[in-house]
Amino acid sequence: MPLSTALREATMVVHERAHHSTYMAALLAGELPIAGYTLLAEQYLGIYGALEARGDELADDPVAGPFVIDELRRLPALLRDVEALGGSTAAPRLLPETEAYAARLRAADPARFVAHHYTRYLGDLAGGQVVGKLLEKTYGITGAGALFYDFSALGSPSRFRVRYRALLDGAPWDEIEQRRVCDEAVRAFELNITVLDAMAAAAPKAA
Repeated sequence: MPLSTALREATMVVHERAHHSTYMAALLAGELPIAGYTLLAEQYLGIYGALEARGDELADDPVAGPFVIDELRRLPALLRDVEALGGSTAAPRLLPETEAYAARLRAADPARFVAHHYTRYLGDLAGGQVVGKLLEKTYGITGAGALFYDFSALGSPSRFRVRYRALLDGAPWDEIEQRRVCDEAVRAFELNITVLDAMAAAAPKAA
């Protein structure tokens, strides 16, 4: 089975759990004040800061290196977003669950890095666009504050996904190593769900 297909099948159930988390349900329903979204953007600073720093360290790795794609980088946009939203870029409020997630990213070997890379970026390129539209429709936020969801530098999203799947399917991993990638992708979703659950408790509620 191609790795791209195996990843999609392995993460199908946990992906649905993440999508239907209490925090995401409230956000997508427009039930949170903007500070509730700002807290999420701050968590993303910790997550993407760790992921992209690890990517820079693995840029010369023969397998992980091709996945380090400059046009995908989210940290520059996140810094502008959090600043525009009134959050802190110098000392973002990172929840303990986010700190644990970031620690795993910083320690990822090439196979696990690719698993987290796939989980984060393809999710943002697809389902994340719904949140970007919500920010404009519900909160009136365009430009700075919602730049995280602007992937225009990639060109056609559908063509990029084809390119990305080819990278996955061409990676020289045997069946055992592919299983490690799939298992870590499931773990990545579980870490994300843990952060979302913590967000549900920590995010400010609408008045």
